[in-house]
Amino acid sequence: METPLLVLIALACGLASVMWGRSARHRLRVWDRISRRSDDPEAAILARGEYRKDLHTTALYGVLAVAALFGSVGGLSGLVTGLALVALPVVVTLFLGRGFDYQARATLNRTELERRAQEVLSQEQLAPVRWAARLAPAELPEFEGYELGRVYQAGTGLMAGDFYDAFQVSDHRVAVVIGDVTGHGIEPSITAFQAKYLLRVFLRQFRDPAQALEQLNAQMSAIERGEEFISLVVIVFDSEAETIRYVSAGHPAAFLWHQKETRPLRATGPVLMLDPESTYLSREFPLASNDLAVLYTDGLAEARDGDTFFGEERIAHVIKRDPGALPDVICKQLLEAGTDFSDGPISDDVAILAIRRL
Repeated sequence: METPLLVLIALACGLASVMWGRSARHRLRVWDRISRRSDDPEAAILARGEYRKDLHTTALYGVLAVAALFGSVGGLSGLVTGLALVALPVVVTLFLGRGFDYQARATLNRTELERRAQEVLSQEQLAPVRWAARLAPAELPEFEGYELGRVYQAGTGLMAGDFYDAFQVSDHRVAVVIGDVTGHGIEPSITAFQAKYLLRVFLRQFRDPAQALEQLNAQMSAIERGEEFISLVVIVFDSEAETIRYVSAGHPAAFLWHQKETRPLRATGPVLMLDPESTYLSREFPLASNDLAVLYTDGLAEARDGDTFFGEERIAHVIKRDPGALPDVICKQLLEAGTDFSDGPISDDVAILAIRRL
């Protein structure tokens, strides 16, 4: 009974030795590849340790296979002789024990470093999303007597330069703003952030939005930002005076739906940060119930089908098609129309803002 059992054990240990031997051969190739690189010596040490462990396990199973085989042939004395051979891998274990302990600590440290690196990477990936949420928030405040809608679609750039805002200027005045900073990356995003919140201050300080824009231009021009420029449009709804007053700094035409007509609100001055002495004009229109203003950034107007832009006419057509729809719906219709028109994904950021006087 003992002989067949020992033969079976010998075969099993031999098979295990072969499997671990294959693993050791693979580890040897990995160690060789890593050793040729000089930029990560610790990785080479760890790879060598893994190779040695697999080689040691291969030898141990091989010795156990031989011991079982001796026992099946030579009886008890053969088994004792075979088991004596186990002393060889035991001695190797004692010799390499310190190295194994070091490798275990190094592996733990490396795992911790990789975890921290992953956390940093996750934060870096979240940063553009959180920054965009400040510039183009998903939720807008509610104002009595008004309906607001918005949509924002990030382009292929890492950081956004588009922004919009809606806030109460006074008890009876509401301002909406949309803007775009040239370029991509962190610098234009910082500029957009500064412009957005400085403009809040100036619109509360000056009744005429053109004066607010002149002050903003002077302040932003003092910041050296290379070739950065800001285009934006401001519309102020005054429910007491029943007027709409707007100013545009080189921005694509916003649209005003008033008395069943779509009126473009074109630029009334140059882009910001071009000349600190630039002047701006504001224009005023009567305000009536159901008047609708639609503002957007150039990512929508410049959606392409070959060499043809989506353009202002198509934007105006979408607004005319259903001007009584909810502002949110109109914004989504515009984005869908631009996306359907484009012969590929829209690469630029797209921000759309709509507000209706009830």
